[in-house]
Amino acid sequence: MTDQDFHPGLTPGHLGAPVLEPEGRPPGAPRPRFDAPDPHRRRNGLACGLTAFALIAVFGGIGLTGYTWVQAQRRPPAAADFAGQGTGSVQVSVPEGAGLSQIASALVRNGVVASSLAFTRAAKGSAAAAGRIQPGTYTLKLKMSAAAALAVLIDPANANGLTIPEGWRGYQIYAAIDKKLNLPPGTAQRTAQEQGAELGLPDFTNGSPEGYLFPATYSVTEGTSAIDLLKQMVDRAGKEFSRDDATVVAQNLGQSVYGLVTVASMVQGEADNTEDMGKVARVIYNRLARAMPLQLDSTINYALGRSTLNTSVTDTRLDSPYNTYLHPGLPPSPISNPGRQAIMAALDPTPGDWLYFVTVKPGDTRFTDSFDVQQRNVAEFNANRATAKSSAPASGAAAGPDSPAASGPGAAGGAGAPSGAGGGTP
Repeated sequence: MTDQDFHPGLTPGHLGAPVLEPEGRPPGAPRPRFDAPDPHRRRNGLACGLTAFALIAVFGGIGLTGYTWVQAQRRPPAAADFAGQGTGSVQVSVPEGAGLSQIASALVRNGVVASSLAFTRAAKGSAAAAGRIQPGTYTLKLKMSAAAALAVLIDPANANGLTIPEGWRGYQIYAAIDKKLNLPPGTAQRTAQEQGAELGLPDFTNGSPEGYLFPATYSVTEGTSAIDLLKQMVDRAGKEFSRDDATVVAQNLGQSVYGLVTVASMVQGEADNTEDMGKVARVIYNRLARAMPLQLDSTINYALGRSTLNTSVTDTRLDSPYNTYLHPGLPPSPISNPGRQAIMAALDPTPGDWLYFVTVKPGDTRFTDSFDVQQRNVAEFNANRATAKSSAPASGAAAGPDSPAASGPGAAGGAGAPSGAGGGTP
């Protein structure tokens, strides 16, 4: 039952309606009294708040300090560096294959830069420096800034090195050494003959450096001698020929390591481009397996000390162990100094059954296992040469009747201008 049961028509809150007392307090009882806050309690609360704030501030400061320290640790430390272009003069050699750390150490050791870190940072931060520091001997200054030293090193014109191209023969390399070191002609070759035991050549070479004068760029300083350069070349070649289990590979191919070097030297002289090197190597191995003469013009050119596209019938009758038209098997020694790609081709020839090849025109070397197809390719080669010679008479006479290329048995070739293998006999 509600209050409305006693006062019909009236609802609480209306004028004249009885006042509803809060539940739990008897009618007419005095309202509860609220005492004034205790000042001591207020001070205690304020103190707690201040204390909490102080703790937050302290720990917040500690956290900020810790964060700042961590960030500082993440930042690379400052690298010692000189300022300016430096003074005086000093020579620093950069060997073949040297990395930034090795170069930086050499610069610090010679007093050029203040720290390795400054130089390596400068080099890594320079797009122009990527792969640009060539082997050689550079003339720099003492106490240069890392940036100034780097600017000298990335300019190939400042590298006082000796560069040996791939496929050069020994006599060409000896002449280049004499010229670079301002020696009388014949000095380097005489050095190789008289001091051959000091070169570190394998015993199976019988003291002949041909094939082991590795093509690369070598540092030259004021104190560099001919024997120094020759030893560097032989040492580098030894490292190249010892890679990839060369001894095991040679056995699998039915060759000695020296045979591999010889094959690589012929590949270097015969291939029109690096993409064809593996195929040329395969042709050589296939012909050796069948006891077929190699019939490579590059070996005749080596015996005659020349480089030419014209190999005559008379040339193919040359009485020389390097005449691979007459003598089966490999020539007695390498015919050039091959580079890394030719070596790899000799170690890992491209699979195939080819027995012949001829470069019909630059960039168009054709490989086949058919003698008839080879003859057609040779005919096209001859036609191209005849057309080229007739349009440029100053470059030399067209192949005459004494040329095997003209008569059809094979294609002429030579170092740097590859020919075909075989043709005289199917």
